Amino acid sequence: MNTTTGSHVSRVQLGPFPPAAPSDPGAPHVLRARVDVDASVVEGPLTRVWESIGYDEINWTYTPTGRRLLRKFANLSHGGYHVRPHYVFCSGSGFGIPHWGSGNVYHEDDEGKPYYDFTIVDQAYDAIVGAGHHVLVELGFTPRDLVPPEAAELTVTPSPTVYTSYEAGTWGYPPRDYGRWAGLVEALVRHCLERYGETEVLSWLWELWNEPDINYWRGTPEQFNELYTVTARAVRNVLPNAKVGGPTVTSGGLEFLKGFLDYTSSRNEPLDFISYHTKGCRFPTREYRPIGSRPSERLNPSSTKMLYDLREFNRAIAEYEPYRDLPAIVDECDAAVPAHFGRYDNRNYEFQNTEYYPVFQVKLMKKILDLNASEIVQVQRATSWSFYFEGERFFEGTRSFLTAGGIEKPFLNAYRMLSLLGDERIRATSDAAWSVRALDDTDGSSMPEEVDVLASRAGNGTLTALVWRHIDDQYHTSELETTVNLSLRNLEGRTYRVRHYRVDAEHSNAHTVWRALGSPQDPTGEELAEITARQGLEEFEPARTVEADAGGVSFEISLPLPAASLLSLEPID
Repeated sequence: MNTTTGSHVSRVQLGPFPPAAPSDPGAPHVLRARVDVDASVVEGPLTRVWESIGYDEINWTYTPTGRRLLRKFANLSHGGYHVRPHYVFCSGSGFGIPHWGSGNVYHEDDEGKPYYDFTIVDQAYDAIVGAGHHVLVELGFTPRDLVPPEAAELTVTPSPTVYTSYEAGTWGYPPRDYGRWAGLVEALVRHCLERYGETEVLSWLWELWNEPDINYWRGTPEQFNELYTVTARAVRNVLPNAKVGGPTVTSGGLEFLKGFLDYTSSRNEPLDFISYHTKGCRFPTREYRPIGSRPSERLNPSSTKMLYDLREFNRAIAEYEPYRDLPAIVDECDAAVPAHFGRYDNRNYEFQNTEYYPVFQVKLMKKILDLNASEIVQVQRATSWSFYFEGERFFEGTRSFLTAGGIEKPFLNAYRMLSLLGDERIRATSDAAWSVRALDDTDGSSMPEEVDVLASRAGNGTLTALVWRHIDDQYHTSELETTVNLSLRNLEGRTYRVRHYRVDAEHSNAHTVWRALGSPQDPTGEELAEITARQGLEEFEPARTVEADAGGVSFEISLPLPAASLLSLEPID
C-alpha cells in the first residue's frame, strides 16, 4: 500500500497531516445552497473513471463471495470494470490471507528448466472475465525460483503468517534472470490469449509491478527500467497491440516517475498508459486501545491532497510531448491506507463503515472529472483498492464493499449511485461548491464543507442530478440540515417520472441498522434480515410525476451531513 509521504513541496501538505481539531457543533456550515442544472449544455462524454477496483488477495477473487461481488459490480458497469489483483506471479499454495496471495505460476524442474502452472490464475481471471469485467494485469512479483542470490541478505523470524523469507519480502527483489522473466510474461500472455480470445485480451491493461519507489521493489530504479523494457517487449511479442504501461508509483514517487519517463521517452519504449497512486491520509499506527475509545490522534482523509497528487502527476506527464495524450490510470485511489486495517486497529478507520465514505467517494470522482476538464492529461480510471476480507467481524472497518456475512457496506452504494449516471455530462453548478481551482491557493487544509452536483443525460433522455453535502473532517458534527434549491432548466420533455435515491445515516445504510441493534457479532436470523433489508440503495420518497412548466422544474432538498441524493428524471411523454 501507498505510504503517502510526498517528496515535492507545495502549498498543499502531502502528509503527515496535523490532527483534526475537535468537532464543533456550532461551527459555521452551509445553511442553504442553490444548484442549477442546464440540460441544454452538454459538456461532453461522462468518463466513468470509477469503474475499476483492485485488491491484494488474488485468491479471494474466485471464492463464492468474491464471485458474487464481481457480479454485483457487473450490474453497475457500462461495459465492465477493470479489476487489478496483486501477487499473480508470487509462489505459494493459493491460500489467501490479508495482504498476501499467490498465483504460483512459475516453477523450475530438477534440471533448472522452467515450466508453468496456470491453475490458480485461471480461477481468478475466469471469475473476473466471467462476470463481464476486464483484467488490469499487474505483472508481479518475483517467483521463488527466480529470487536472486542477494535476497539471502533478507533475514526473518518465521511466524504463523511468514513461513520463510520469501513471504517476508524476497519476492520484491529483481528476478535473477530477465530472460526467464520474459519467458514467464510471454507464457501468461499467450495462455490468456488462447483462453479468452484476442478481442477480450486487447481490452486488458498490462502493467509492471506495484509501487517500485518503496519496498515493493528491492532493486534500483535503473534495474526497474530495464525490467520494463524486457516486460513490455515480452507482452508485445505475443500480442503486438497489447496495452502496456507503468510505473505504478506511490504519491511520493514523482521523481521516480520522471526518471521512468525520461528512460522510456529517450528509448522510444512501448507505453500506452501511465499509472500512479494516491491516498488521502497517512498510515495511522495500530493502537489496540479499548474498544470504542477515542484515538490518540484524530486523522481525516483529505480529498484535497488526493486531487493535488493527481494534478501534479498529470502536469509532470504533460511535460513529455509524446505522452500528453496517454491516459492516466490511478490504480490505487483511496481515502486511507492500508486496506486491511480497521476500527479495531485504530478508531480513525471507523469512517470506512459509515455514510461518510460513499459520499466522500462520490465527491472525489466528480472533482477528478473537473480536473480532467481543466488539465491536458486525463485520468481514465481511479481504482478503489477495495474488495472484501475473509474471517472479519461484523463491520470490522476495513476498506471493503462487504462485511461479515456478505452484508453490503454503505460504500457500495456510492457505486450504485454513480452507475445511474448517463453517458453525457450536463452543465451543473452549485453556489456552495469547492472548486478544483482552489488547489492553487489552498493552505494545506482538507476540503471544507460543500454542496456540489454532478449531472448527466442518458440516451433515452433521462436526466440525473447527483447532489451531496460533505466535509473531509470525519469528526465534524452538525444537527442542522442544509436546504438545497435544485433547478433543472431547458428540459426537452413536459412530463417526467422522478425517483429520488438517498445515502445518509438513515438511508441505504446497513451499518446504522446494525448499530441500532446493539452491534451484534452473532446476529440472529431476524436481525440479519433487518440489516440486509437496508443495505441497498434506497429511495428517499415514493416515485412521482412532475410537469416541466416552461421547460423547467425545481426541487427543494434537505441534506444532513454527510449525505448524497440522486434525482432521476425519466421523460414519459
